[in-house]
Amino acid sequence: MSHTPKTVWITGAGKGIGRALALKMAADGWTVAASARTTDDLETLAQEVASSNSMGAIHAYPLDIIDIEGNQNVLAQIEQDLGPLNLAVLNAGTHQPMSASEFSVDTVRHLVETNLMGTVNGLGALLPVFRARQSGRIAVVSSVAGYRGLPTSAAYGATKAALINMVEAMKPELDREGVSISLINPGFVETPLTEKNEFPMPFLVTAEDAATTIYRGLEAHKFEIVFPRRFAFLMKVLRLLPNRLLFSVTSRMITT
Repeated sequence: MSHTPKTVWITGAGKGIGRALALKMAADGWTVAASARTTDDLETLAQEVASSNSMGAIHAYPLDIIDIEGNQNVLAQIEQDLGPLNLAVLNAGTHQPMSASEFSVDTVRHLVETNLMGTVNGLGALLPVFRARQSGRIAVVSSVAGYRGLPTSAAYGATKAALINMVEAMKPELDREGVSISLINPGFVETPLTEKNEFPMPFLVTAEDAATTIYRGLEAHKFEIVFPRRFAFLMKVLRLLPNRLLFSVTSRMITT
């Protein structure tokens, strides 16, 4: 984004997209505050950067995003240690497929608490700070699964659709207050979570490629960063289809 030293907070940085993005940004000179639940993942991440030729550095801040006060405390500690944040990437989340025949209140609650409320907790900590300064940027990681309802995604897709709606709703107000907000909508990315999927994943990309696309989008100050392009195009078409045609397509996705 520039050669001026900058600080970013990335949640869910222990694995997958978050880890790859942390490495990418540290290599470009950013000071990265990395959060995840697993301390070992954060320690190996910081060591990987320390042993490389990266211009930046990674500092570990363990966090369970469902902890409201934990988000506030970690943000305060980051700014005390590293100075004011320029950017926060709220990336942490999880996935659990759920068909209608396996509908579970516990599954829905778990995904809502993690994907939706976990991100809300981060926003709740960040927004008062950034609004008071009239500066700063927040990037929320959602998913193209939030565009329309897909088989086995009743819980996961609902949380991602909520995040998309929330970010779109807040953007005009935050723009007026000098706070930028972006939406990151990935398709299928090679991560420990997608390794568990037992269905075809079209246009699958690596976490490293995903991180590169996200970073380029942030550099270009895009509102929505969506990838891979072909899969994103197909999902956007689904969003525009009338219901009759949508259900004709999605009914064929049901595996027996």
